[in-house]
Amino acid sequence: MIELKDLTKSFGDIAAVKDVSVTIREGAVFGLIGTNGAGKSTVLRLMAGVLKADSGMVLVDNMQVYDNMHAKARLFFIADEPYYFTNATPRDMEKYYSSVYRNFDRESYYLYLANFGLDGRRKIHTFSKGMKKQLAIIAGLCAKTKYLYCDETFDGLDPVMRQGVKSIFAKEMEEREFTPIIASHNLRELEDICDHVGLLHQGGVLLSKDLEEMKCNIQKVQCVFSTEEEKERVLKQVEIVKMERRGSLVTLTVRGTREEMIAMFAAADCLFHEVLPLSLEEIFISETEVKGYDVKKLILG
Repeated sequence: MIELKDLTKSFGDIAAVKDVSVTIREGAVFGLIGTNGAGKSTVLRLMAGVLKADSGMVLVDNMQVYDNMHAKARLFFIADEPYYFTNATPRDMEKYYSSVYRNFDRESYYLYLANFGLDGRRKIHTFSKGMKKQLAIIAGLCAKTKYLYCDETFDGLDPVMRQGVKSIFAKEMEEREFTPIIASHNLRELEDICDHVGLLHQGGVLLSKDLEEMKCNIQKVQCVFSTEEEKERVLKQVEIVKMERRGSLVTLTVRGTREEMIAMFAAADCLFHEVLPLSLEEIFISETEVKGYDVKKLILG
């Protein structure tokens, strides 16, 4: 388990991270969402022990991570722009990673290189951005650490490669203790992989929730009521997050389980009703609008 407790970090007059407290449980994919400049990279560097917090702490399996080799041995950090030694090849980097991570899987490393179509003898500085990201992901997986931090890891990967990497992550989670933490500015990229998502805005956590819990407790209902009186009666019985009306069609975002909403609207005098699942994007828009934020401008626009 990774715990961030009242984490704060400033650079001069700029407060990059402000009182961030988050718990990341094991065996789940945690997504850290936020615009460029929201503090995602700084949070990951604090979590990796690359930076020292001004106040607060990061605990990795109950160990403070900064200046602690035992805690750092449990994680691998893939930066937004992965660093490689000057004129190094993937083979050179394998030798380095093998010396740092005692469980580094050399056999899988070279197998992944072949499967990804990466030449082990080619200079890495001649690789494209996407190829460098692929190499970093391969190294991170083969380090066999418990935690893998990914900063904009899917940025620069084509859609096929992106889905392939997600499948590899899922396979690793089935086979061993493995917890990916993925930071991204794009909510849509993480919808099909994350179990828990934290929304970072201006250095603070605006929202941190389990996706399954959010999806189970908020629903979209489209309905046409027989009368205005029936509409008013039903609306008084539900907790409305958002309501839109186009002609006679009323679209509601309401709190409650799917079963509760199906039963309620089946019993109501409606000419038509349908309970629909919400996308992750719609859920975040609803949750943050309640708090006075326009998430479309924060992470979608």
